[in-house]
Amino acid sequence: MIEIKKILLPCDLTTNASKIFPYVVSVAEKYNSTIYVVHVAEILFGQELFPYPGSRDDQKVHEKNAKKTLIRKINEICGEHFQSGFDIRKEVITGHPVVEILKVVKSEDIDLIIMGTHGRSMMEHVIFGSVAENVVKKSPVPVLTINPYKIK
Repeated sequence: MIEIKKILLPCDLTTNASKIFPYVVSVAEKYNSTIYVVHVAEILFGQELFPYPGSRDDQKVHEKNAKKTLIRKINEICGEHFQSGFDIRKEVITGHPVVEILKVVKSEDIDLIIMGTHGRSMMEHVIFGSVAENVVKKSPVPVLTINPYKIK
């Protein structure tokens, strides 16, 4: 029998992302899984070339505050969708979403990824590609993709 002990939920924190949570809950309840909720704060093209305009200390404070805000948002969303009793690990990571998602899969020995298919605008999709599409292509574990726009 297949055991799904660790589920990764890459979350872009949009309102549509919350439509995926019931599917995660259903699988996690069935297998008594640990849920890893991860938000990847993407480094935008050219950000390395044009660094933060303030001092390095100012940049660190800005990044720390941004991360706190993102963690607070993850906590709010998880509080709305996960009842107590679930083992939930939450993390905000900076980097390229596909690369960072795959790193978490490996480092945490993830069994299943459940993620949405639409998070980027059409222009971003044309330039950067689909995060979900690239994760499906490169993931060493099964990926359940859900189109949040098709859920009623």
